[in-house]
Amino acid sequence: MNPRELFGDIDIYLFDQLLKGRITEDKRILDAGCGTGRNLTYFLRSGFDVYAVNRSEEAVEAVRKLGERWAGHWTADRARVEPVEKMSFANDSFDVVICNAVLHFAANEAHFQQMLHELWRVLRPGGLLFARLASSIGIEGRIQPLGESRYKLPDGSIRFLVDEERLLRTTEKLQGILLEPIKTVNVANQRCMTTWCVKKPHILFFDPIEEMPGDQDEKEQA
Repeated sequence: MNPRELFGDIDIYLFDQLLKGRITEDKRILDAGCGTGRNLTYFLRSGFDVYAVNRSEEAVEAVRKLGERWAGHWTADRARVEPVEKMSFANDSFDVVICNAVLHFAANEAHFQQMLHELWRVLRPGGLLFARLASSIGIEGRIQPLGESRYKLPDGSIRFLVDEERLLRTTEKLQGILLEPIKTVNVANQRCMTTWCVKKPHILFFDPIEEMPGDQDEKEQA
């Protein structure tokens, strides 16, 4: 079989996660910001439990057609017209959440945080968040700041950009576990795309709550 027919236009770094055994057939997958389904052909053809969201009705319709073509169990409600920042899925619904070339379209800091919160909310403990997003890594001197972490890139596009420090800090804040080093591809000094693979912990650890005055006296009396 032609590899293109089997895998479609899957992102090479998502394909890498497949090769490393992190995405297996027993996993429930969400493609958040799925576009027309470029990353879903293999998963649909191979019987994975796949869901997708996109704010574009045309894009969702394209994904539904892919599902009808390649997955016998497919139902239309698996692909939903929804923004990433406001998804209708319950907490802890998915083992793998894919967010490919989406987060850098954030309108501002609050929008970025809303999208990230939703991705983390629907991911099950122990699950994988796979994100590819534009970054400033390697082109720091070539981008024009516009405010709210948005920049004009050398290719003329405007993107919400992150850097390595921010991704590391965000991983720590989420109490996530980096599955591999942050990797960035520099495209002819016109734009940079970074891969961020994070595992959601099975147990979340919180800072200890300080005892209120009088609590210790009550414990001693008990």
